[in-house]
Amino acid sequence: MDIQSASSVVLQALTQATSQDTAVLKPAEEQLRQWETEPGFYSVLLSIFNNHLLDVNVRWLAVLYFKNGIDRYWRKVAPHALSEEEKSSLRAGLITNFNEPVNQIATQIAVLIAKVARLDCPRQWPELIPILLESVKVQDSLQQHRALLTFYHVTKTLASKRLATDRRLFQDLASSIYSFACSLWNHHTDTFLQQIYTGDQQASLSSLERTLLSLKVLRKLTVHGFIEPHNNMEVMVTFFFQPFHLLFAGRQFGPGSLCREKLEKTIILFTKVLLDFLEYHPWPFIPLIQCSLEFAVSYVFTEAGEGVVFERFIVQCMNLIKMIVKNDAYKPAKNIEDSKPESLEAHKIKTAFFTHQTLTEIGRRLVSKYFLLTEEELTMWEEDPESFAVEETGGDSWKYSLRPCTEVLFLDIFHNYSQTLTPVLLEMVQNLQGPSNVEDPVQMLMKDAVYNAVGLAAYELFDNVDFDQWFKNQLLGELQVSHNRYKLIRRRVIWLIGQWISVKFKPELRPLLYEVILSLMQDPDLVVSETSLPVDDFEFRTEQFLPYLESIFGLLFQLLQQVNECDTKMQVLHVISCVIERVSIQIRPYVGCLVQYLPVLWKQSEEHNMLRCAILTTLIHLVQGLGAESKNLYPFLLPVIQLSTDVSQPPHVYLLEDGLELWLVTLENSPAITPELLRIFQNMSALLELSSENVRTCFQIINAYIYLSATDFLQNYAEALCRSFYELLRDITTEGQVQVLKVVEIAIKVSPVLGSHMFQPLLPAVLRGIVEGERYPVVMSTYLGVTGRILLQNSGFFTSLLTQMAVEYNQEADQLLGSMIEMWVDRMDNITQPERRKLSALALTSLLPSDNSVIQDKFCGIINICVEALHDVMTEDPETATFKDCMLMSHFEEPKLTDDEEPPTEQDKRRKLLALEDPVHSVSLQQFVYEKLKAQQMLMGDQGFQALMETVDTEVVRQLQEFIHSM
Repeated sequence: MDIQSASSVVLQALTQATSQDTAVLKPAEEQLRQWETEPGFYSVLLSIFNNHLLDVNVRWLAVLYFKNGIDRYWRKVAPHALSEEEKSSLRAGLITNFNEPVNQIATQIAVLIAKVARLDCPRQWPELIPILLESVKVQDSLQQHRALLTFYHVTKTLASKRLATDRRLFQDLASSIYSFACSLWNHHTDTFLQQIYTGDQQASLSSLERTLLSLKVLRKLTVHGFIEPHNNMEVMVTFFFQPFHLLFAGRQFGPGSLCREKLEKTIILFTKVLLDFLEYHPWPFIPLIQCSLEFAVSYVFTEAGEGVVFERFIVQCMNLIKMIVKNDAYKPAKNIEDSKPESLEAHKIKTAFFTHQTLTEIGRRLVSKYFLLTEEELTMWEEDPESFAVEETGGDSWKYSLRPCTEVLFLDIFHNYSQTLTPVLLEMVQNLQGPSNVEDPVQMLMKDAVYNAVGLAAYELFDNVDFDQWFKNQLLGELQVSHNRYKLIRRRVIWLIGQWISVKFKPELRPLLYEVILSLMQDPDLVVSETSLPVDDFEFRTEQFLPYLESIFGLLFQLLQQVNECDTKMQVLHVISCVIERVSIQIRPYVGCLVQYLPVLWKQSEEHNMLRCAILTTLIHLVQGLGAESKNLYPFLLPVIQLSTDVSQPPHVYLLEDGLELWLVTLENSPAITPELLRIFQNMSALLELSSENVRTCFQIINAYIYLSATDFLQNYAEALCRSFYELLRDITTEGQVQVLKVVEIAIKVSPVLGSHMFQPLLPAVLRGIVEGERYPVVMSTYLGVTGRILLQNSGFFTSLLTQMAVEYNQEADQLLGSMIEMWVDRMDNITQPERRKLSALALTSLLPSDNSVIQDKFCGIINICVEALHDVMTEDPETATFKDCMLMSHFEEPKLTDDEEPPTEQDKRRKLLALEDPVHSVSLQQFVYEKLKAQQMLMGDQGFQALMETVDTEVVRQLQEFIHSM
């Protein structure tokens, strides 16, 4: 592509590509896409975005096309890769000047240069870093800023590379430029500090931007540029500067000013350097523990920070304290002699710093200052109670948000220094005994904060608080104060009980608690009623809860209808699910209203996939609670499963896992197959192609269909399923192979004739695996299980399959059978399940009586397996001195369940009924072996049979006779 002639053509296409008219836009985009692989295209783009006279949108688009091209065509091995000559020219053009006037485009160019640097620096682009270092020294403020911006993005990109050679290259770079980077940071910081006192805000802002960029560079070099940073004194010294002056400088700017905003970013970045350094280099950080703790604690927990600190800075300082307190590298081993010297040194520094006085002050301030609800929070409670009630405090929110950060720090400090802090907290509790004065908001807020601390520290306070007495003597009374202003305490007390119930709460007090919950769920304040949702309790006893079930469930349903926010509905649905799960079938009389409402909620939540996930979870528990009655839900339930498990539908990304679980429990609890339930299986082929972590659930679903209605299911889907399994077996783990073959085994077990016929294409590989001695025991065991089923329950099909395999091996069928029996006997130890061991004995014994010389030749091995299996399954009755097959099942009984046991599902019942027909559970091995040997004796005559028995070890014969004679 000739640059001169092509430039105007490309420029026109880029101009059209910025059009709002799709008729103009689409052809232009297509043309540009075709040019992507043309030689010279990127040189034209470079000339366009470097031309500051052109339209900004056109230049912006040119940069983006160039940037995307690096990902696709810059590597040597890429299809349509750029030539080395063009790349060399482009590299030179990218760093000829740093004078881009538009900030957004300058940032994109810097990122673009960093992308090239990631691939080419330093080997193909050795001049990049020297040019950047020179460019950041120039006097022109625009050029200096753009060079510094590029320097940062290049450093950031190179630091992110993780291969050993790349890391060594970055470390070499860091050691060579670190001094310069430090001087750059110091220079811009000093310039900024001088300028803020002259009152020139624009100059101050410009210097502060350079200060921030310099510190970003320094952060990457410091954290990722040294294997042993403590050996480089300059790295350490850099940290000893304390940016207190920067904090105080912030007072020069009013709230909302650009300078103040940029200054706060710089201060936060400094704390990030410390946090990163601590995370990546805990031992080199040891000399910095003392000054870091002094810095963080003085600003957050003393008067020094008053009027200076801001929220994000407080969060970062608390995280710094937390990471130092919690760091395992700073704790001595249980046996002091086994401790590393560094750990002992760090522990010594921490112990000296965290004196009784310091810990007491931190503990008191955390609770009495940072735990207090703020004006903003109280306003949110009044104006938007739902958002207040479900405010995010989980996950990693402690890294960014003040309240969760404060609570996590409190927990870590309390855990590590509970001996000092327990008396402090108990004293605060003692000072707040009795009902609080509703006219004293300060006292109310303080009690809320102290109760919050006692709830968080429940496990640490186990031995120090008699919670049952406190509940009866104090907390119960506070829950009964109905004054509107006391809602603050009502809400906190019921939350507090929720924290303690699994720690220390007598079971006999639970009915009293349920009465309180019932009352609070009707509280006019939404926050109180939502906080009082039935608490999750490890020692839940159904019989204690049942008298309150109808009322509480009804109130839960009312609340679910009353709230509007997705997060709140999800929270209520979670509690509903827990209640249904705990009370199981006892829920059946009370779910009518919920069953009617869930379809409405599902329709309303079309744009809210996480809420739909919560609905799916509720449906899972609902189906389990309803059992066979869940069939009444099918008009709603089955379309939900269909949508959730259809990989062609975008929502499946969110709904698939829960949707599969719902599909499974629906099948397990289904009393009978329906055409609609059968039709959903059309989704399965695509699911099996995903080969995701959900494939195990998919196999369980297939098994459930086989148990539910093997004939209908196999006739409709076995052919497609067989194709899917064939593809899976070509590229799947050993465990995956076993899961596939277990499905085949179950199909043959449930329907021996149809199952064998439908999965016939997979069976030669099974026989081949036996003959050739599959090396994985668990796979071999499954092969023998599948083959045993066919041999025992569909012997005609086994014979035809053996004949087919004999042609493949170019052998006689009898010869192949002999090899198979020999391997079966040899690998019997691979089979560990007693059911499969008995199955093998039954299957091989079923070959008798036989005048086939091959079978007679393997008679000894067959008898060995029979005797082994008899030892597995026969138990002796000491009274009658007779043996009994312990695997026999004579009739089906409904089990008597305790309150804690789940009732059997419909599938459990189906499996029990199937077991009654299964030879493994319906045929006495002892009797079967006796009859087959008797028939063999009749076939061969006494003399011939005696000769055959003499091929068996005498001890084995003695054991066999002992089993048979005891019949």
